[in-house]
Amino acid sequence: MTLLSQLRADLADRAGKSLIRRRRTLDTPCGPHAVVDGRQMLSFCSNDYLGLAAHPALSAAIAEGAARWGAGAGASHLVSGHYAVHERLEARLAEFTGCERALVFSTGYMVNMGIAAALLGRGDAIFADRLNHASLVDGALLSRAEHHRYAHGDTAALSRLLAGSTARRKLIVTDSVFSMDGDIAPLAELLALAETHDAWLLVDDAHGFGVLGPQGRGALAAAGLAHWRLLLVGTLGKAAGLSGAFVAGHADVIEWLMQTMRTYIFTTGAPPALAHALLTAIDLIERGDALRATLATHQQQLRDTLRLAHWQRMPSTTPIQPVKIGDNAAAVAAAAALWDDGLWVPAIRPPTVPPGTARLRISLSAAHTEHDVSRLTNALHRIESTP
Repeated sequence: MTLLSQLRADLADRAGKSLIRRRRTLDTPCGPHAVVDGRQMLSFCSNDYLGLAAHPALSAAIAEGAARWGAGAGASHLVSGHYAVHERLEARLAEFTGCERALVFSTGYMVNMGIAAALLGRGDAIFADRLNHASLVDGALLSRAEHHRYAHGDTAALSRLLAGSTARRKLIVTDSVFSMDGDIAPLAELLALAETHDAWLLVDDAHGFGVLGPQGRGALAAAGLAHWRLLLVGTLGKAAGLSGAFVAGHADVIEWLMQTMRTYIFTTGAPPALAHALLTAIDLIERGDALRATLATHQQQLRDTLRLAHWQRMPSTTPIQPVKIGDNAAAVAAAAALWDDGLWVPAIRPPTVPPGTARLRISLSAAHTEHDVSRLTNALHRIESTP
């Protein structure tokens, strides 16, 4: 069998297990009401939690930034690609998150791929929640440190692992809001364990930044946590409505990361026009209590009105509201039935989630309306009850 024929067989096998992913194409700006593959749809797919992706202030800021700074950075940050507007954005993010310093990246994946390798190596150890995002898993593997995974949210299991470790340096790694479950990590307990066992604590706040905490400052702010041991990763392509990411923490730690993170050193800087627009996005988040209140209202409406007989709405107090179906094919069929009704809700299957837990991943936005949420719940009730 040739390499190509083997690849075709593997694709057929994935299709048979309902694991094939489909890429759809939008022909309108990001928002709940979108033209997708040429069809008008109501979307519950986006991580645009505050509805900022198509906000006119951000569109204007992008244009203004391009006029002022041009289109591209031209080089890596440590050569000639670091602009005054990047510096202002980093200072603004540090102030907003209550950290001493921040470092901006083009994507969250780049941050998570690079931090562990910059802090650890052979002879060190990483302790990671089993449901962490793939980027955190890949970053742990790239570091060459021992990789210990504890059961989701199980701080007792983590405590035992830490107590039994003889590693020189230790790093606890967790999502704040888990992207496929919508639940929140026990951050205060994790920081206490980091203190007890002299470990770093890396918190990926991709789905909490902009949504949780006072003025949307994130999950750590919501928990009232601040410490030099903490490294906060935030994503700027979700609630902030644009793209990019950052890591924030103690000034000395951020300086070390700037000097050693390969994913920062060996890549072209993000466009300065984007940094210019992100300053506006942070202002919108800071003033966005009304948007967060609308989002909370939608979450409560879904919890109050969705009454499922066989499927399970998973417990979540965040905009991520999964409905667990279990079987891969059944989840795909449910997503297809919703699509036929004009509702775009993705079916999430292994290996993204554990086997037997295939689900519909509902993402709510402040840009949705009460009618949009009602339309979704009515469709879910109808589809679940249809043999």
